[in-house]
Amino acid sequence: MRGGAVAGVVRSGRGTLVRTLAFVFLATFLWLQLHVVSLTGRSLPSSSSANETLFALVPQELHRFLKERRNATVPGNSTGTLSEQEILDIRRQIQRVNEEQRVFNEEAFGPLASDAPVIVVQVHARLSYLRHLIVSLAQARGIEQALLVFSHDVWNPDINYLVQSVDFCRVMQIFYPHSIQTHPRTFPGEDPNDCPRNIHKDQLVNALNLKCINAKHPDLYGHYREAKFTQTKHHWWWKANRVFDQLTVTRNHTGMVLFLEEDHYVAEDFLHVLRLMERTCRHSCERCNVLSLGTYIKTYSYYDEGSRKYLGVNSALQKELLRGLKRQDSLAESAGQTFQGQAAPVWAFQLLPSLYNHYQKAEVTPWISSKHNMGMAFNRITWNELRKCGMQFCSYDDYNWDWSLQHVGQSCLPPSRGAGAAPRVDSGLVAMVMRAPRVFHIGECGVHHKKNNCESNAVIAKVQSVLKAARKHLFPMQLTLTIAAVAKKTKLRKGNGGWGDIRDHELCWNITMYPDLSLP
Repeated sequence: MRGGAVAGVVRSGRGTLVRTLAFVFLATFLWLQLHVVSLTGRSLPSSSSANETLFALVPQELHRFLKERRNATVPGNSTGTLSEQEILDIRRQIQRVNEEQRVFNEEAFGPLASDAPVIVVQVHARLSYLRHLIVSLAQARGIEQALLVFSHDVWNPDINYLVQSVDFCRVMQIFYPHSIQTHPRTFPGEDPNDCPRNIHKDQLVNALNLKCINAKHPDLYGHYREAKFTQTKHHWWWKANRVFDQLTVTRNHTGMVLFLEEDHYVAEDFLHVLRLMERTCRHSCERCNVLSLGTYIKTYSYYDEGSRKYLGVNSALQKELLRGLKRQDSLAESAGQTFQGQAAPVWAFQLLPSLYNHYQKAEVTPWISSKHNMGMAFNRITWNELRKCGMQFCSYDDYNWDWSLQHVGQSCLPPSRGAGAAPRVDSGLVAMVMRAPRVFHIGECGVHHKKNNCESNAVIAKVQSVLKAARKHLFPMQLTLTIAAVAKKTKLRKGNGGWGDIRDHELCWNITMYPDLSLP
């Protein structure tokens, strides 16, 4: 009996130990889950918890941009289909707004300076991403000097309400008038008599037999147009023409125009860096005609430089950089220049990048669409050259505006020639690219990418956390330039197709030739 009692006590002790360990394991597991969520912003089953994570990283006074509007509305009936009368009403409102050219908050901030930054945001219908972009813009230093232009291809009362609630700078709305929303059953939308995208092997023969409208105009891969893809390129070209050549407020504008999209997020010093890059171009890299503030690197650290490889800089290019340095030094000394109210910075072109943290580094390289199309900026001089190449842009068989722009740079614009003995760059578009990005891509879903959870806040929370940790590295007062080694001859790329329809070519070209073009 005594031995049995002892055994029972042992078993009881073991049971208690097992239960204790299980409890500790469960508690640890739950703590880790919550910790991971707090770091990544991944959505929990409760959406309110995810929202709390994001709200915690946003100043209290900006929470209003993240809150849903009461009695939110979407045009159309329960299926999202617009009636003919609703389409007509939207067209009239778009025409009225475009003709009015109203600048919101102009009475508070005054007329736009001729060299002030103009920020153009291409907006479709992703309201949740747009909220976070606006929050990031609101926190940017110097935003009150800018004009913020929202270019829409969808008329949505909730998006309009959000945009018109922006009160931290001048704001304007423009609306692409040839959208799918306003032309759902006719070109540039999907006409019922358009050819289907795929019609088997003998496509042209079958298309002619079907007698569909665009039978004679497949793309270079034998496919026919899809309006949801062609619209983005049309919209981009229209807004560029609109901002540079058709708006009264920008008629005499000489500064930089920065292009963003609704799913971008900016650092608080992005305007400071843009000014810094613009000034550096003027004094030290005259052939740089595009500035790039963004990156597509998914995991980016502002601190670890060990994994990056720097390309060599030849002696001729070193001389070019040093000439720029001497010019800037003499200007600063002779005139006692100021930069945004501070003493003029010294442009240090250190050719040993390891001596500097890369948050202040910029690289000069031929503009490449897949790398430098996010947060890109250029001025009226560059735009005038691009506009001259409008026919090449509009007829190139690629539905992507950025690939079309690279085609223009390689086939229409004169190649860039470096100063002195610097090598000739086989492209008319030369970019100055910030190594540490000031514009981030937060969209996990879009035209090309679909996921099960398009409302995930993980990327947004991560970008916010990175910028918060990197705050002490922001607002550099000097740039370190390096020149990327480039191939002597860049092969012209074959387009991605989707742009073979002659109607798309004509609409795109007419946007430049006939600004007041209206479609039935």
